Amino acid sequence: MKSAKGIENLAFVPSSPDILRRSSASPSQMEVSAFSSDHQREYSQPQELQKPQGPQKSLEPPLPSAPPSVCEEQPRSLSLSEFEEGPCGWRCLHPQCLQRCNTPQGFLLHYCLLAVTQGMVVNGLVNISISTIEKRYEMKSSLTGLISSSYDISFCLLSLFVSFFGERGHKPRWLAFAAFMIGLGALVFSLPQFFSGEYQLGSLFEDTCITTRNSTSCTSSTSSLSNYLYVFILGQLLLGAGGTPLYTLGTAFLDDSVPTHKSSLYIGTGYAMSILGPAIGYVLGGQLLTMYIDVAMGESTDVTEDDPRWLGAWWIGFILSWIFAWSLIIPFSCFPKHLPGTAEIQAGKTSQAHQSNSSTDEKFGKSIKDFPAALKNLMKNGVFMCLVLSTSSEALITTGFATFLPKFIENQFGLTSSFAATLGGAVLIPGAALGQILGGVFVSKFKMTCKNTMKFALFTSGVALMLSFVFIYAKCENEPFAGVSESYNGTGELGNLVASCNTNCNCLRSYYYPVCGEDGVQYFSPCFAGCSDSVSHRNPKVYYNCSCIERKTEITSTAEIFGSVAKAGKCETRCANLPIFLCIFFIIIIFTFMAGTPMTVSILRCVNHRQRSLALGIQFTLLRLLGTIPGPIIFGITIDSTCILWDINDCGIKGACWIYNNINMAHMLVTISVTCKVITIFFNGFAIFLYKPPLSATDVSFHNQNAVVTNVLAEQDLNRVGKEE
Repeated sequence: MKSAKGIENLAFVPSSPDILRRSSASPSQMEVSAFSSDHQREYSQPQELQKPQGPQKSLEPPLPSAPPSVCEEQPRSLSLSEFEEGPCGWRCLHPQCLQRCNTPQGFLLHYCLLAVTQGMVVNGLVNISISTIEKRYEMKSSLTGLISSSYDISFCLLSLFVSFFGERGHKPRWLAFAAFMIGLGALVFSLPQFFSGEYQLGSLFEDTCITTRNSTSCTSSTSSLSNYLYVFILGQLLLGAGGTPLYTLGTAFLDDSVPTHKSSLYIGTGYAMSILGPAIGYVLGGQLLTMYIDVAMGESTDVTEDDPRWLGAWWIGFILSWIFAWSLIIPFSCFPKHLPGTAEIQAGKTSQAHQSNSSTDEKFGKSIKDFPAALKNLMKNGVFMCLVLSTSSEALITTGFATFLPKFIENQFGLTSSFAATLGGAVLIPGAALGQILGGVFVSKFKMTCKNTMKFALFTSGVALMLSFVFIYAKCENEPFAGVSESYNGTGELGNLVASCNTNCNCLRSYYYPVCGEDGVQYFSPCFAGCSDSVSHRNPKVYYNCSCIERKTEITSTAEIFGSVAKAGKCETRCANLPIFLCIFFIIIIFTFMAGTPMTVSILRCVNHRQRSLALGIQFTLLRLLGTIPGPIIFGITIDSTCILWDINDCGIKGACWIYNNINMAHMLVTISVTCKVITIFFNGFAIFLYKPPLSATDVSFHNQNAVVTNVLAEQDLNRVGKEE
């Protein structure tokens, strides 16, 4: 019976909310709806369905290899459903070579490239260029901190609206817009280099003891170069606008396009690439900083990188990122609204959304009027909110350590800033990327349900908590420092860098250039060590005739000429805990980020499928408001509380901290880590406790309850008609 065939097809054809809305309990209308679904399934031959019944002058069938044409207007009854699957291309142009990319793997490749570009610019090039921008444009650290925060501010302001309106929109085109904004932001960020003129080196500062040095006066002036602050902020705001669709709509599109058990693997791979981006940014930016800043103007200088006046070509990386980001606009714009096979994949999925009293119909979310109700609906989902708070607490730790781990390594183990940053990046980046991938692999391989995924994240967070106490066992005592923890050969007093041996040197406390004396004591600078001569061609630089350094070697004719000796740089640490610390901390990072992908998958599963993008928007908004924005601030305040020697200029204004108490710093970081980990575990466990999976009777495809009822009523009506016949 023909009408029965229509009903049977509707039960198995990948139906959508739009198709179900057009259907009714009438068998005849159900037959039309089923025909519409069949039309969507047989999309490769739309022209045959649209042929007029009259005689044709020429009946030339399309070539088998030709892509389908979708240019002709389709009848209203055959309009495409929510899952508008189509070929890869633009309007009527669908080259056959592009169809190979019209797969989840092809989309994932371009998604990863855009994620790498975004991470390279925002978390790589910007961070490594901040110190150079401070010197070039005469900005305070507070102003450059505002530059760094502008990205998160833009993300928070746009995340909710982009995720809400983009959920039913064309997600690949939103990502094309994201690529455009990321490229535009990188271009704007580099513009000050081309409008600020040539960099003026200035005179070299003499770092040795000079009795005739003029004391600096307390003056404060504002340079016009600091006005470029607003250009940098604008660039970061544009980058934030580009990052918003990437991590909300892009993630939801990946989840749409693959089966449930593969979703975590795809999402984990994409997030791992976003972590790889900063590593590429640091490496690329570090290499570009070895080039002189005005290389584009054909300017060169005899000044080397060791000179404090040297500034590198920080802007080249942003130009390259602009070009690469805009090259991704075309690939994203050619993807269809949904990849081929999406409807079939969605029909095979089972809803795991948390049971709640609130429900939404298929019309919900199409108007701005629904936005407050949609927010309220998600806020009432206790499981979702617990997962968001759990990820926010975890983000506070990760961003804090990403910012201050190099500083911790530098002070605890007596390393240079550059080497400490290299070690920190070598631990953070691979560990985070490996953790994201492993988390996705485990969830995918064992096909974990929503509840088991949350349990897996709880387990990994617990392991990371147990290992967090490594900071206590890896701590190192401070090395002897003249004027701080050690006196000047029995003279002077602790807490004062000035002693009788350097009183006449007129040393500047704002110029921190540590040297290690032959007595094994570290000094604030060659000037505070009383050194009057130096040999610059040696590496490291050597200073002689240092009046504050106690001579440890036997007096010889050579020693009488050069006096006491000091070498540039910090004294070698006697603490041997660095290898142990790096190994254990690497494991901590792996287990910490291993929970990232499962938590994202759990958030996608525990909410209504039409609100996944908005759920990710809420997650990233609260994650930044409660995690990434306050994280560095809390870590910075905590670390500053352990400072024992501040930079105080001639105006009496406190600047950066030069020396920290290593023991107190280790204890404070353990306190923060354990506290945040406990909060993470608490909310994760509470989410597991609250979670109620759907009843087995309602384990259907991702359709709302009204649609399910419509199908059941229609089938009952059809059976009644069959009996009457």
